Amino acid sequence: MYFRKIESFIAKLGYSVSYQNEGKGIFCIESEADGIKNLIIGVAPPILILEQYLFTLKSDDKEILKSLLIKNRDIIHGAFVLDEEGKKVIFRYTMQIENLDMNELEGALNSLSLLLSEYYEQIIEFSKK
Repeated sequence: MYFRKIESFIAKLGYSVSYQNEGKGIFCIESEADGIKNLIIGVAPPILILEQYLFTLKSDDKEILKSLLIKNRDIIHGAFVLDEEGKKVIFRYTMQIENLDMNELEGALNSLSLLLSEYYEQIIEFSKK
């Protein structure tokens, strides 16, 4: 039920689906125009999870981590997070799925797109350190 609902939203919003697995509740979407590539959407009732891998930390640079935490305050939807090993920097946003509408999903995707367009130079620099 929810998987088909999210699939419909993705199609209406014009994102390309590069992978989907209904059994696992996973979509991988992209939109070159929005700078989004291999964004994972996990349908895991009662929540919907969006995760976009950004870069891998080459060291535990306190300044990079501090900058990411400060930037989290400016992000309208979602946040920068680290994976379980503390190496991969990911944008993550979690929403309640039961009453989710297309505008909410679009807002989350637009937030990521805006973040990438405004912060891409810093992200590129961080990925080099």
